This record gives sequence, structure tokens and C-alpha cells, in this order.
Amino acid sequence: MIIGYADITLVIMQWDPVSTIRNALWIGGGQWAGKTTVGGILAERYGVTHYHYDYHDARGHEDRRIAARLRRGEPVGSPHPDDVWITPSPAEMAAAVLAGFPERFEWVLDDLRALVTPRPIIVDGWGLRPELVVPVAGSPRQMIVLVPTEEFRRHQLAVLPRAGTFNAQVSDPVKAKRNRIARDGLIIEDVTENARRSGVRIIEVDGSRGAEAIAEMVADHFSPFLA
Repeated sequence: MIIGYADITLVIMQWDPVSTIRNALWIGGGQWAGKTTVGGILAERYGVTHYHYDYHDARGHEDRRIAARLRRGEPVGSPHPDDVWITPSPAEMAAAVLAGFPERFEWVLDDLRALVTPRPIIVDGWGLRPELVVPVAGSPRQMIVLVPTEEFRRHQLAVLPRAGTFNAQVSDPVKAKRNRIARDGLIIEDVTENARRSGVRIIEVDGSRGAEAIAEMVADHFSPFLA
């Protein structure tokens, strides 16, 4: 059967720099809690786009990071690894990371503004802070925070090669790894406190439930937006 042009209804999506961000579904929380795994499961199950914060932050945003340093008159090159992992205390390391999250979040929003889709986008990453996300999201219900228990976090560090390996060339690898673990614990405490303050749901990950089960819980939480 030949269908004439008059019989076809074309739906043309208009670029809107606001709606994509307001329709996004955000998965934040601590490192090694399974955020990206859960985001991938939901993307496959519901056919939505999955934005992987950590990948963009480590690779795609490097040019922006260099440009920002130039604008501030800061050294462009990376600091010596000892100045990052050995000299500062875990509290100072955590404070530096938290202070940098707002600028990094703006780069995420810029990426999302370039995407045009009628469906939600799953955005996951440790830099997605409740105090940053809630003001731009349509509702606090559009965010969830996955927080590993201390026992599960240490389990992940022991069994996940990428979690337990420390690749930076430092003078004292044992101390550097210990500092990083302590730093991450402080950041987890901070995101938990901010989630409670912002009215964002927290799911504690202790290893008793697999990734599929956690994804089911997250999907149920996001169900009004995934339907």
C-alpha cells in the first residue's frame, strides 16, 4: 500500500535546553555502590539514554578543566601525585573534591543540554550531588542516592581490581591508598547528609542484594517517570 505524505504525521522535536535536564533521572552516591551498573540495566530495560558521568569527567571534560585553570591563572599541568595523595590529609582531600563538584556539574548540564529526546535520560556518577541536582530537576523524586556500607565498600576494594588498584606514581603507595579510602568515606558521609537534607531517597548497598535487585528498587522509585 502506498501512503501519501498527507497520511503521515511527522513529530518534529524542538531543541529545548531546559526540558532534557528537568526530565533526567539522577543516580548519585558513593563510589563502588553500583551506580553505573544500575544505570546500564535501566537503560537496557527501558530503552532510555544512559549518561555516564565518570567517563565524561575523566576524558571528555579534560579540555574544559584546562581552560578553567587558564582563566583562573592556575598551572595547566597536573600537580605532582604526592601533592594530591600524600601531602594533604583525607579531610583536605575530600574538601578539595567537594569544592570542585559544582564546576564539574555545570559541564554535565552543558552536555545534557545538547541532547534532544522525548524520554528521560539516566545520569549516574559520584559527582551528582543532591544539593546540585535538586534545584535543576523537576522533583527530588527524580534522584536517588546509592550508598555502600563500610563493610561492603571494603569488600569492593578487595575484590574489584579497578577499586583496589592505585596507579599514580607516588612515593608511598600504601599511604596514598589509605588516604584515598578515607577520603572516599568522608565524601560518602557528605552525600548521605545532603541527600537527607534535600529530601532525596537513599538506598544502602550492603551486598545482600544483587545489581538486578537494586535496579528493580531504583526502577520502582523512578516508575512515574519511566512509564
